[in-house]
Amino acid sequence: MAFQIYSLFVLSIIMVSFGHVENRLHLLQLQNDIDKLKADFNSSHSDVADGGPIFTEKLSGWTERNEKRIILSQIISMYLKMLENTDRSKAHVRNISEELHTLKESLSDGSKKIEDLKDLTKLQMSDLKIQRKAVNELFSVLQKLGDTSSSHKRKRRQFQRLCKC
Repeated sequence: MAFQIYSLFVLSIIMVSFGHVENRLHLLQLQNDIDKLKADFNSSHSDVADGGPIFTEKLSGWTERNEKRIILSQIISMYLKMLENTDRSKAHVRNISEELHTLKESLSDGSKKIEDLKDLTKLQMSDLKIQRKAVNELFSVLQKLGDTSSSHKRKRRQFQRLCKC
């Protein structure tokens, strides 16, 4: 229950941070809908504060925009799952669900990346065939890692040249 209650707060942060709330009127309507949902879940209950935040704390560790898309796609999926068990006849529940589905569609690349990560964790690295394949790909993986790190160094050098600090 605490998961459901506290997570409603994070919903508004996600929607605003990804620009899916285009105008102030829409934002106010969404906030009103979230307030109604908070009332549905009795979010003023004392157990909401137990254990601290469940989403906002995790978001702070993801700084790059593309990184955030990965974790946000997972968080949005969790909200949608939570709302599946609510009274869909209520307009505010439908409005929030529609907004979340729109966000989910715009973050589909993040969902794909989550699936890729899940697939990696399922690899049986004790399997000899998997080990052989992994060894064959090792140099390519290290090359890609080198490309990524040199790209970051290049961006940092370019910024330092432009910065008059």
